[in-house]
Amino acid sequence: MRNQSFRIINEEKDELASVCSVDSSTSCSPFESPWPTSFMTASEHCITVHAVTKASPSPVISCTENAHHDKHISHIKVSDSEPGHSKSCSETAVSKKLQDVHISARLMEDFLELARDNTKNDLETCGILGAFLKMGTFYVTTLIIPKQESTSQNCQAINEEEIFAIQNEQSLFPVGWIHTHPSQSCFMSSIDLHTQYSYQVMVPEAFAIVMAPTDTSRSYGIFRLSDPVGMSILKDCPEEGFHHHNEPADGGPIYEHCSNIYINSNLRFEIFDLR
Repeated sequence: MRNQSFRIINEEKDELASVCSVDSSTSCSPFESPWPTSFMTASEHCITVHAVTKASPSPVISCTENAHHDKHISHIKVSDSEPGHSKSCSETAVSKKLQDVHISARLMEDFLELARDNTKNDLETCGILGAFLKMGTFYVTTLIIPKQESTSQNCQAINEEEIFAIQNEQSLFPVGWIHTHPSQSCFMSSIDLHTQYSYQVMVPEAFAIVMAPTDTSRSYGIFRLSDPVGMSILKDCPEEGFHHHNEPADGGPIYEHCSNIYINSNLRFEIFDLR
């Protein structure tokens, strides 16, 4: 993989953003963020667009958000779920203890906005989530929208060396991914499960966000494979494409809702749209 460097153009030297860490009582204590500071536009919730250049081959767009500091951290509650994956990762006895993960309050909404054209055309859109680890908590600070090939039921990232370059440049953990189901319900397909396995085998806290804007019962879900049951099934599965997975012998779920995810309104993030 080629060593690629990125630099932000016209970046202002504002005060560094802070994020909050959470303890058992969800109290906050600010610490200094290591990421470059963004500047806000006139609208309170607008993201700011920076031009970004790299060694090769073409310019990229980076968007950054820096929310106000008087907001708080909120826990994402597990939604009512469908049969077969009804438990959360904290409720499933066999799943391992996980570190908390914080995501920006704007992450899912901004991703849907970037995916809007594909969604109108019934095409899936995918993105990769990068995080840094501080004091036992993962903070998702980067959303990468890679070049991709999409259908109404699948999305495949291409030119993956560009993704790795950003992750390496900013020392990010690949803690998960996000994708749309433009005309389907909110669930994990067999292909999604295999994709999730490739993330979770590297980082146990890795999660998948499914955005299903046409699902009137649940517009999004945050999932992971059950561990060790679901992970073992996917590890031993040689199939590709859409296919059936047998239910675990113990009657548990192959995948489950995550309850270690927190919305952090003080957390800023960058969006690299490489398309």
